[in-house]
Amino acid sequence: MAKKFIDVMDTTFRDGFQSVFGARVLMNDFLPAVEAAKEAGITHFEFGGGARFQSLYFYLNEDAFAMMDKFRQVVGQDANLQTLSRGVNTVSLDTGSKEMVDLHAKLFKKHGTTTIRNFDALNDVENLKYSGERIAHYGLNHEVVVTMMDLPPNCFGAHDVNFYEKILREILDAGIPYHSVCFKDASGTSSPEKVYQTIKMARQLLPEGTHIRLHTHETAGVSVACYLAALEAGADGIDLAASPVSGGTSQPDILTMLHAVKGKNYDLGGLDLEKVLVYESVLGECLKEYFMPPEATQVSPLIPFSPMPGGALTANTQMMRDNNIMEKFPAVIKAMREVVEKGGYGTSVTPVSQFYFQQAFNNVMFGDWKKIADGYGKMVLGYFGKTPCEPDKQIVQLASAQLGLEPTTNHAIDIADRDESKSIAHATQILQNENLAVNDENIFIALACKEKGIAFLKGEAKVNVRKNIAKRKNENSFQDSGKYNVVVNGMRYNVEVKEGFDDNVVVQSIKAIGTTGEKVEQSAESIAQIDGDPITTNIPGGVFKILIEPGDKVSKGQVVFVLEAMKMEIEVNSPRDGVIKSIEVSQGQSVQNGEILAILEKI
Repeated sequence: MAKKFIDVMDTTFRDGFQSVFGARVLMNDFLPAVEAAKEAGITHFEFGGGARFQSLYFYLNEDAFAMMDKFRQVVGQDANLQTLSRGVNTVSLDTGSKEMVDLHAKLFKKHGTTTIRNFDALNDVENLKYSGERIAHYGLNHEVVVTMMDLPPNCFGAHDVNFYEKILREILDAGIPYHSVCFKDASGTSSPEKVYQTIKMARQLLPEGTHIRLHTHETAGVSVACYLAALEAGADGIDLAASPVSGGTSQPDILTMLHAVKGKNYDLGGLDLEKVLVYESVLGECLKEYFMPPEATQVSPLIPFSPMPGGALTANTQMMRDNNIMEKFPAVIKAMREVVEKGGYGTSVTPVSQFYFQQAFNNVMFGDWKKIADGYGKMVLGYFGKTPCEPDKQIVQLASAQLGLEPTTNHAIDIADRDESKSIAHATQILQNENLAVNDENIFIALACKEKGIAFLKGEAKVNVRKNIAKRKNENSFQDSGKYNVVVNGMRYNVEVKEGFDDNVVVQSIKAIGTTGEKVEQSAESIAQIDGDPITTNIPGGVFKILIEPGDKVSKGQVVFVLEAMKMEIEVNSPRDGVIKSIEVSQGQSVQNGEILAILEKI
């Protein structure tokens, strides 16, 4: 009897990159591996969407649509190229209007996509209706998703087989067009038995011949067992990645899974071990310069308690490294447990996983529940849809008070439609004001990436990848970037150094940008000597917006700066009424905890 053919989607170039490198891998570095994967016989790739959309504009100074076109050119017209979409959020962390949701499907079809995997982190089927309809409308395969995870111990009310059956029935009853069904566990926390029972339930409930897939991560250490359980229950497809971006925070390795099914009645994609070995060797060579975060290769015993998805874990640790606060990571992961318990049990997958992490981060940095993260607060208030269970009432009250928003039961896409800033007309106006070309791609970039998208289109984006050795001009590496921000005797300087050794080192520019204290505990003496009252940071980050100028009158509590940290905008308020004497930082500059941003005239 012939073995059952199991479709394998290679996630290396999307989820693999996202899970290991925070999605920061340059196109020309990995294209030879795409060719090698094609030669190995792989015909189904995840090649874009998710964080591999925004990250190209935020960190790589690359165009996601151009990357998708090039990928299609390499693999040919017959390959099944798949992207990831977050329902009404598409490829952003915020909800999109109907115009944006429609434009997403239109453009991804135009730029080589075959299939869009479409999920909602809250399992709110309302968020899948319009997005699914538009995906099908443009002739794409719609892979509709039920998102999975295990709840922390002693939490009940969602994320069991009965809950997943309820969501699947709601999808079917809503008449959402679909071509396949995926059960997606981004945190890898579902137990093998629950996976088996869930796939078995879906096989019985769905029409005969429906393609059913499982997606998981190795973060909690049970992914291979879960895939075997899914195959036993009747799944038709699984997601795998290639070394060195497999295992750990990513998907199981292709070779590992081929080994795991030896002697079983499954043919994994018709793949040949020897050809896959060659492919993985080429990929390793392509990525050898990239800094491999140690947490990306590990299985964490804390993840079942604090379900941090692999696809978001390294993106967050990369940002923590950028802000020199990596030592806080274990505390943030530990704090996630309570955040999940009180948040209504949305699945820990983007954007909800980011909301969980941001709130846990705030609890660690500012004190428990002292500062409600914008995304987390809006989630518990209902602005992203209906959570599986009611969030903690006290947290809802705190979110409402801090964000100045009332709880809502309105559909997320209807709320977005009433927001003018999420309209095509608004994006068009921004492009015109900046003398940028007005076309579908630029409009979508402006809507999905906002200020950073506009910076990319204006040619102002910077490359920020982590490599052990920098060999390409304008790349900020892990060890050797050539551009430094230094402090000497309380004075901050931007210094640019031409790369070289010994006598070949040339200082190309030095620019004094103001006095500063590096950290609260290190700068008390410097602060005491300043002629004025300092406005300081309370968190490391980047200066995103400067809302004042020297000479401006400000009032107590007025927002004077906006910092960016962990994909959040953190407002800095004036401590009193006064007049701005000087501004001590520049836009885009990295700042440390307790650093002086501006000085108020003394009263």
